[in-house]
Amino acid sequence: MPEIRNYTLNFGPQHPAAHGVLRLILEMDGEVIERADPHVGLLHRGTEKLAESKPYNQSIGYMDRLDYVSMMCNEHGYVRAIEKLLGVEAPIRAQYIRTLFDEITRILNHLMWLGAHALDVGAMTVFLYAFREREDLMDCYEAVSGARMHATYYRPGGVYRDLPDKMPEFSPNNWTSDKDIKRRNEARGGSLLDFIEDFTQRFPTYVDEYETLLTDNRIWKQRLVGIAVVDQQRAFQLGFSGPMLRGSGVAWDLRKKQPYAAYDRVDFDIPVGKTGDCYDRYLVRIEEMRQSNRIIKQCVDWLRSNPGPVMLDDHKVTPPGREAMKDDMEALIHHFKLFTEGYCPPEGEIYAAVEAPKGEFGCYIISDGANKPYRLKVRAPGFPHMAAMNEMVKGHMLADVVAVIGTMDVVFGEIDR
Repeated sequence: MPEIRNYTLNFGPQHPAAHGVLRLILEMDGEVIERADPHVGLLHRGTEKLAESKPYNQSIGYMDRLDYVSMMCNEHGYVRAIEKLLGVEAPIRAQYIRTLFDEITRILNHLMWLGAHALDVGAMTVFLYAFREREDLMDCYEAVSGARMHATYYRPGGVYRDLPDKMPEFSPNNWTSDKDIKRRNEARGGSLLDFIEDFTQRFPTYVDEYETLLTDNRIWKQRLVGIAVVDQQRAFQLGFSGPMLRGSGVAWDLRKKQPYAAYDRVDFDIPVGKTGDCYDRYLVRIEEMRQSNRIIKQCVDWLRSNPGPVMLDDHKVTPPGREAMKDDMEALIHHFKLFTEGYCPPEGEIYAAVEAPKGEFGCYIISDGANKPYRLKVRAPGFPHMAAMNEMVKGHMLADVVAVIGTMDVVFGEIDR
């Protein structure tokens, strides 16, 4: 008789699919998982505590670094919470710009997820395809903020600056042919809005390419169909949000149910799954990219025909222009006070949430009337998903753990915080 033993196996943190910072302790019966115990905290950076030691507006950059794949959506949640505390609202043009960049961020996030998920499961090509498109969108980030990832573009009272009239172009170099440079610069002749519009026209065909590679691919379906099924009721109980909840057939989306920014003025649909398995969650995210593309088109059209301010004119909350600051003593004092001391919101507590690409990202702030938060708590979408790991992988094979981590779309910056 062969000897049958139960193994305790360390999955990660060195495992490529474990993102370098997740340790799963798996109790195995042969190759079947009996129990999975996720150990998090290997990336702990103390973001919430750090934010309590500095003025409100100096913590916006921390938000980019939480879920470092959906940067501006995190900023949006934090900035909305501050605006609620202060009782201010950004101008309508700034709201549309935020909506535009939230959706650009959603596409960026889903492209990263798609490439990494497919790579984990064994499909190499999709990763290269997805990063081709990410490059264009990263250029949009860079055009408005100067940074490709950690933008710090949203500010309480609006956005840092209006959209640029000129898109940066590639310049000739020794490594790229003139013909290639010309091809790359084709869409860059006009403004940022022209560049984004060109992208929205190209993008649906790219999504079709991803689907050609994966959706009916029999290996892809064998790896995802029927894996980690979570029904509607259980998804609610586990505190799921975003595509994880919609994949189980629940049409819950904060952009529709509790609209913010300009989401009540744009037209889009909420994709939902049927069975709540990994394959459904894949289909939901693919369709979300198409819907985001729709929203971006509508925002571009509106922004073209509606110029206006992108920042409040209240210099107790927003800084004066550089020119005024160099010219006018009062503006200089406002600038100095704002960047050294910040502002003191009234006492109270507030919670503001946005529909981030991974789910509901919220910030809970308690103010004691000082210039820094008394308490900041981040509601990270990935944390409840990670907590459901044991339930989702129990009874599955070892190889399915990789597919389940992929379908959760986890980023540990926000889980460990």
